Amino acid sequence: MGFWGIETPEEYGGANMPPTTQAIIKLELSKSFVPFKFGGWVHNILFSCNEDQKQRYLIPAVQGEKAVCFALSEASSASDATNMQTTAKKDGNDWIINGEKIWITGGHSADFAIVFAANDKSKGAKGGITAFLVDREMGWKSELIDTMVSNHEPATLIFDNVRVPEENVIGEVGYGFKYAMQFINHNRGYVIPAYSIGAAERMLSMAVEYANTRTSFGKPLAERQAIQWMIANSATDIEAAKGFLFRSAALAEKEGSWKTGNDSNQFRTLSSMAKLYNANMVNRVVDDVMQIFGGMGVTKELPIERWYRNVRVYRIFEGSDEMLRRTIAKNLLNEKIKVGEIE
Repeated sequence: MGFWGIETPEEYGGANMPPTTQAIIKLELSKSFVPFKFGGWVHNILFSCNEDQKQRYLIPAVQGEKAVCFALSEASSASDATNMQTTAKKDGNDWIINGEKIWITGGHSADFAIVFAANDKSKGAKGGITAFLVDREMGWKSELIDTMVSNHEPATLIFDNVRVPEENVIGEVGYGFKYAMQFINHNRGYVIPAYSIGAAERMLSMAVEYANTRTSFGKPLAERQAIQWMIANSATDIEAAKGFLFRSAALAEKEGSWKTGNDSNQFRTLSSMAKLYNANMVNRVVDDVMQIFGGMGVTKELPIERWYRNVRVYRIFEGSDEMLRRTIAKNLLNEKIKVGEIE
């Protein structure tokens, strides 16, 4: 289709498209269940690697020779990532990693993982968490997790005295959490919000067509006020969601944070709002669409039940609704941003 590395810099063979363009592409492709994956795409964290690491990990990942996963979440601290229990202890020129990561997308098929571990629990995110490049052949194991979501295959990663060389530390020891947020905030800002809108538009289009052709008591469903209100509410919700998506993408583009990873308080707040609103929006839309279709909506002859299952996780991963509200509220109450001043 002509898409290759839409987020990847040109120097690595990518298209280097800005966030607004990326958002449009992701929105359109999410109207289908085709398992489309962008060739040449890698986690933006890898662009922060040093030159040696780029040769060993970034370039093979861009070329499709190695698969990578992002290993942050843990069972006891999924939304409180700074309280992670996975540890990294220095041993000569190596680090020894112990612990478990859970809900890791692509973890069962990854060749290497970007692993976040506590090098000093007392310091938390401010000097106590380090990011590592850890090859599977270094000794970690994975177990696939079975979920109700058809297009999401998370895994548990197990680290039992896994030895990682010093040269596999990303950036500065103790300051790896900023790379995690670099990845998460951009997914919140214009990836999940775009997926949400694409799916919602496709489902609403199906509902409009069905309401115009399905009859009940001698009249089309479209003439029933209850149906009209569901369609009107869903359409309004979708248009409002587009505002969040493109404002967030435009701010990332303006700040250059999609390249540098230096997310501002404004972007962190707006991306949290975008993900919170859009993820809830698509869940409201799929619920109304299923209601309009009635019994047919829950059958596997139609894609609605699958969307119903798939989009539910949008309200959980990359920051739950509750954590996003906490972020938004804290930034306002601590006056890191002011009411009405988000671009």
